[in-house]
Amino acid sequence: MTATLELASDSAESTQALAAAVATRCVPGDVLLLSGDLGAGKTTFAQGFGRALGIDEPVTSPTFTLVRQYEVAAGPGGIRVLLHADVYRLEHLAEVADLGLGQLVEDAGVALVEWGEAAEPVLGAGALRVRLKADPDDDDRRTVAVSAEGTAWVGRWAELEVVLAPWTTSGRAGS
Repeated sequence: MTATLELASDSAESTQALAAAVATRCVPGDVLLLSGDLGAGKTTFAQGFGRALGIDEPVTSPTFTLVRQYEVAAGPGGIRVLLHADVYRLEHLAEVADLGLGQLVEDAGVALVEWGEAAEPVLGAGALRVRLKADPDDDDRRTVAVSAEGTAWVGRWAELEVVLAPWTTSGRAGS
């Protein structure tokens, strides 16, 4: 399966709500690779995602800590841990592998990886890719492309399309 949804957000709150909708379709073991330029909304996405899981503490960028871990009391689908990683400062794929995110999500966790394109060769199999792009003419607007390859999202893709319908633009493709 290869599928992509083209979405639009007109505010930080809208981006957070979009992320919350994605969170409702996630299950333990999922990895989401977030990509986009500085200021594109990756951490804003993570904040909405975390809020949807019931995380009350602030979800902040893990730029200098590399990985932040948040306990989830009663997340959807049995999710008990949110791992929020930022691999911007890592220079080698071995460093991404050394973070052990693949193993960490196996124990009822979900991982959000900022600068996910750098981690794609290590974590990309079955990952949901979320590419955010700021509108150069409007600081609040974002385009968001959500895509999946392989089989991990086959059974959930139709549900994902439904929950993301409020943000869907005309550029919609799936198979």
